[in-house]
Amino acid sequence: MNAETDTSAATLTSGAGSAGGSLRRLAVPLGVLAAVGAGFAYVGSVDPNEPGHYPACPLLHYTGIYCPGCGGLRSAHALVHGDLTAALGDNVLAVAGYAVFAVLWVVWAVRVVRGRPVRIDLGRPQLWAVGAVVLVFTVVRNLPLGGWLHP
Repeated sequence: MNAETDTSAATLTSGAGSAGGSLRRLAVPLGVLAAVGAGFAYVGSVDPNEPGHYPACPLLHYTGIYCPGCGGLRSAHALVHGDLTAALGDNVLAVAGYAVFAVLWVVWAVRVVRGRPVRIDLGRPQLWAVGAVVLVFTVVRNLPLGGWLHP
């Protein structure tokens, strides 16, 4: 009888341990989510559309050329306030980046909870493709026909 009690206690302890283990494993993804959330909360409360709150883009300031990140803070601000149209108008590439981050974070969290390794293997073709998309976006937004991509 005593052996059965010890076995059931061990089962209860291991069950509680696995729940605690899942929470412990989720510490890093939750920490990353908290940091990103804090950044979005700050940008949502401090309007980048008002001058003086954030430094100007040095590339735009000195050359007049929009970098791929120009308008990213304004798009984050608009997204925090629920204005997807304005966010896309400020920087469509940044909004796509926010969406990719959200999907990758969910995949990361689910794999961590399930105890599976998290590995994202981007090969040379994928990295070149990302670079090409950013380059094309940057060039097109600085051409007269890409005026709709200006922040």
